[in-house]
Amino acid sequence: MSRIDESRDFIPMRIAVLTVSDTRTPADDRSGDTLVERLTGAGHVLAARGIVPDDRAVIAGRLREWIADPAVDVVLSTGGTGLTGRDVTVEAHRDVYEKEIEAFGTVFTIVSMQKIGTSAVQSRACGGVAGGTYLFALPGSPGGCRDAWDEILSLQFDYRHRPCNFVEILPRLEEHRRRK
Repeated sequence: MSRIDESRDFIPMRIAVLTVSDTRTPADDRSGDTLVERLTGAGHVLAARGIVPDDRAVIAGRLREWIADPAVDVVLSTGGTGLTGRDVTVEAHRDVYEKEIEAFGTVFTIVSMQKIGTSAVQSRACGGVAGGTYLFALPGSPGGCRDAWDEILSLQFDYRHRPCNFVEILPRLEEHRRRK
């Protein structure tokens, strides 16, 4: 089972938070606030924060900007993971992924089932990697953001988490580009 190895030092990740919404503003972005509170409370660094409309090209463009920024290790987006016509965040994420972390969606569904039952089928939360950056598309609800962070991401972004975590493999995400 997973555990925290106290003999290892904590390594803070630099995490950007992107809210995808046609209606949210910085004054009422509860899901973005939830993620910022969680990640900074855990000792990570808020690298950037923004709000973009539910527009696939705009979302993908912002993701690409942050992927290209060496000061960003992780992008967490919130919103646009549902089933309606304006929910295009998952498609935008997949437009930029080099590799999808397929198990993230599965594990998120398992966590959600414990909290909201079969309503979990309505979320298309996903994760992937591009340009040495982790990217996760989370639901637009504060509860969904809390569940993803508290039950999955807080552990995977903790270098002390055993038997393995995302932090320890971060330097190797682009090793294929260094080979000659």
